[in-house]
Amino acid sequence: MYDYNSDPRIPEESLKNMDLPKIESAVRQILEAIGEDPDREGLQDTPVRVARMYAEIFAGLHRDINKDIKTFTEEGNDEMILIGDIPFYSMCEHHLLPFHGKAHVVYIPRDGKILGLSKVARIVDTLSKKPQLQERLTSEIADQIIKAVDASSVCVVIEAEHLCMTMRGIKKPGSMTVTSAMRGGCRTDARTRNEALALINRQRIGG
Repeated sequence: MYDYNSDPRIPEESLKNMDLPKIESAVRQILEAIGEDPDREGLQDTPVRVARMYAEIFAGLHRDINKDIKTFTEEGNDEMILIGDIPFYSMCEHHLLPFHGKAHVVYIPRDGKILGLSKVARIVDTLSKKPQLQERLTSEIADQIIKAVDASSVCVVIEAEHLCMTMRGIKKPGSMTVTSAMRGGCRTDARTRNEALALINRQRIGG
């Protein structure tokens, strides 16, 4: 049996909260169920590989997101801040197939309270590492920014490609799904919302 506890690649929170041998066993059963031989050379290590992979890509289920957040105070800063083109990878909860793309986050600080730029990317990464829906992920990012710094306005836009549309079903590779979440002034004030969306669009076009 594979010793998951000695594998430095597996996040600590996954070791504590996931039953990795059970995942390994389930993968073996799936291989048998589809008519494969899990004991043939190319598949012998696949159950362990999948268990290790799940420990990583679902680590956000058990990670304390507050550990990812570090705030600063910059007096007088009440202008829009954009952190754009944040790459992310997640798993659609409907088919357990990946969806991936970029997140764009705009917020206006309140009382000069701001997030470290890398911390915004960390929030996106943590929230994406669990079975997800793109719509929910978009809203969770926006709500977490509000919670972290009590921002007066937040706009989050996510554009992503879903492999459940590429590999199966309608089979439309390259199709992008775009979702947005508005909070505070971005939700209630058209001028603020339009300014935030224009800032994101300039980032997207420029990128």
